[in-house]
Amino acid sequence: MRWSLRAVAALSAVGLGLAPVAPAHATPGPGQYQWWFKSWSIQEEVWPLTKGKGVTVAVIDTGVNASLPDLRNVVLPGKNFRTGEGDGRKDVDQHNEGHGTAMASLIASQGTSSGFVGIAPEAKILPIASSVSGPQTAESVRYAVDHGAKVVNISQASETADSYPNLCPPELLEAIKYAAKNDVVIVAGTGNSGNFNNKPAYPASCPGVVAVGALGQDGKPWESTQRQDYVTVGAPGAGVGAIGKSGHVFTTGAGTSQASALTSGAVALMRSHFPQMSAREIVQRLTNTAKDFGPTGKDDLVGYGVISIPRALKQDVPKSAPNPVYERLDKAIAAGGGKKDGTAGGDAESTGAQTESDEGSGILLPLAVGGIVVVLVIALGGFLIVRSRKKTPSGAPPMQTMPPPGFAGPGGPQQPPYQPSFQPPNQPPAPPSGPAGPPPGPSGPSGPPPGR
Repeated sequence: MRWSLRAVAALSAVGLGLAPVAPAHATPGPGQYQWWFKSWSIQEEVWPLTKGKGVTVAVIDTGVNASLPDLRNVVLPGKNFRTGEGDGRKDVDQHNEGHGTAMASLIASQGTSSGFVGIAPEAKILPIASSVSGPQTAESVRYAVDHGAKVVNISQASETADSYPNLCPPELLEAIKYAAKNDVVIVAGTGNSGNFNNKPAYPASCPGVVAVGALGQDGKPWESTQRQDYVTVGAPGAGVGAIGKSGHVFTTGAGTSQASALTSGAVALMRSHFPQMSAREIVQRLTNTAKDFGPTGKDDLVGYGVISIPRALKQDVPKSAPNPVYERLDKAIAAGGGKKDGTAGGDAESTGAQTESDEGSGILLPLAVGGIVVVLVIALGGFLIVRSRKKTPSGAPPMQTMPPPGFAGPGGPQQPPYQPSFQPPNQPPAPPSGPAGPPPGPSGPSGPPPGR
């Protein structure tokens, strides 16, 4: 997809509504630096239809500081899978000023204290503190499904191992199948390494996940957004701030984390407005109403286009329209022999304990097999150690056994050269009430929006 002045002109042409409508008194207007509100015509065209009431969005991240006035009334008790203690209503992030809180604020902040408003302020947040890993993320997804979430936001990413089928840890793919069976939409940021190593990153790379790339106010993809063929859509992610866990308002920042959170907020608005519509239909509608700039068709930066919340709420989509997110999931299920209900395949009887054919054989056979396995494990371990030593240059750090944490996730300290996701250094907070100025940058206050 070519990004040029023609694309910017198209963005301007679809930017704003013609007849402003005052929002409900309960929700304050956004700050001027929240440019995506005007780009999507949230107050004029979206909020008169829906503010996300009745929908719970699970935020799988670092937990959410539920004591902040802006989030106090929207954050439900959740779970902390990282330590096994607490209910997720405390942000345990030590590296990004409260990443989980920031994502929750983009979705459902009330704006009552800070002036920073989420796009779906009547939605609820289910906070889940989780490290980014196949097993723990899978466990978190299942918890979200079982505790009433209709949307799951995962603003985390970790490089996929080459050995993963479908670019997805198997246990996570099973959890995604489980979510699909139970009518839950999963949204994830694609990653922030597009301009240096651009490696596939899960959960966005997994079948059945809405993978979101980031773009800025000028309508161009953010320079670090991942370039991968599994990218589904794009959303604002550059020049997008949030509320940190201390209550500090960051008025700018960049990352596919923000793009994912805003997309999850958009899905919450859709699910509230169309309560009878299935997850598959919601994603089909979101994808087919996205605004495609440049040459017709999909690209690896923002997928099928930039999401348009007004169009998704107002334009009908034929039932025969393509649904690439779920088509890929169905294909993975068919190829892998798994079950659509998210349970592992296999027959319990055929994979059960060894059957004894005569007296003693049920004991001797496992012992013999066990001895062989032990020998093989020892031999293989020695081989791998020798090989790793040969491949590691003198003085170099040892080879990692797990993929490094992705961007701004809770899996550990930020790993260079991954980009921080939202907090600019030494930035003063926005005023506690009233709008703040627009974000700095070449686009300025009059830069064209990404369309609606």
